[in-house]
Amino acid sequence: MRAPAFWYRPPGLWSTVLSPLGALYALGTRSRLKKGPRERIGIPVICIGNINAGGTGKTPTVIAVVEALKALGKTPHVVTRGYGGSLEGPVQVDVMTHGADETGDEPLLIAPFAPVWVAKDRAAGAHAAKSGGADVVVLDDGFQNPALDYDLSIVVVDAGRGFGNGHVMPAGPLREPVGQGLARADAVLSIGPEPAQKRFSGTFDLPHDLPHLTARLDPVETGMDWPSSRVFAFAGIGDPEKFFATLRSLGADVVGTRPLDDHQPLERPLLTRLLAEAKAQSAQLVTTEKDAVRIPQDLRPEILSLPVRLKFDALDDFKGLLEKVV
Repeated sequence: MRAPAFWYRPPGLWSTVLSPLGALYALGTRSRLKKGPRERIGIPVICIGNINAGGTGKTPTVIAVVEALKALGKTPHVVTRGYGGSLEGPVQVDVMTHGADETGDEPLLIAPFAPVWVAKDRAAGAHAAKSGGADVVVLDDGFQNPALDYDLSIVVVDAGRGFGNGHVMPAGPLREPVGQGLARADAVLSIGPEPAQKRFSGTFDLPHDLPHLTARLDPVETGMDWPSSRVFAFAGIGDPEKFFATLRSLGADVVGTRPLDDHQPLERPLLTRLLAEAKAQSAQLVTTEKDAVRIPQDLRPEILSLPVRLKFDALDDFKGLLEKVV
């Protein structure tokens, strides 16, 4: 599902009409979070979550966290629900045998960096990770899940979109009210370029005692000569336009774009049409790293992907948060 445009506009007719449903959704989240007590598993648990529905940059944040933990001499494992996948788990992801239809796309993207466990039951997944050799569990999502007690919770937000119109779904993009969510957080990480960071800081007042980290997503240098490239781009992420803008910032001649729904299955007929559209415009078909893991193996050589990695503006502050936990 693609986020409705009114979610990211000042409150208006639709957000007002739908606000009673948003209040019910918020009540349900609050009631669920009161369930307890939360379980401790004997090793640190770091939750990378969000308050918004849809993409905020959790996956690159998880990758950055596991890389930093490994640099500290730790053995992190990632536990994820495996959104869009069929596996109940707990099961360790094997990129050679599992497909996105089984695990979801994010686990396949994270697995090259650390062992990943798909588990609909987060506590069971955490125990499996510990039994599998983890001395730290990094939870991909789960900020609104009451199963585990967290040693560190980082709320990730897209600096460009912020918290939208401030309303809870379906009246806005939030899973719970901002104040309620931030009261449980240990830090906020806003991701985006400097102009977006300034807008975010000027629009949303964060608690003064809540650490605020900032970072951006930088493309990985792959040797591709983007300024000389004519490309047709598609993306099935939370904000496809952000990907298209990244390609343009690299100097690519973006002759066409196709935004898809977040996590949309990339079925062969769709990809065949996209390849034909690109060929008709003498362009290379390009997509995100996250979408690429959902492409059938035999079509992957025909479609380029653009990987990105998280770059912190104050890396020592980020490392300091992790060091306190581990």
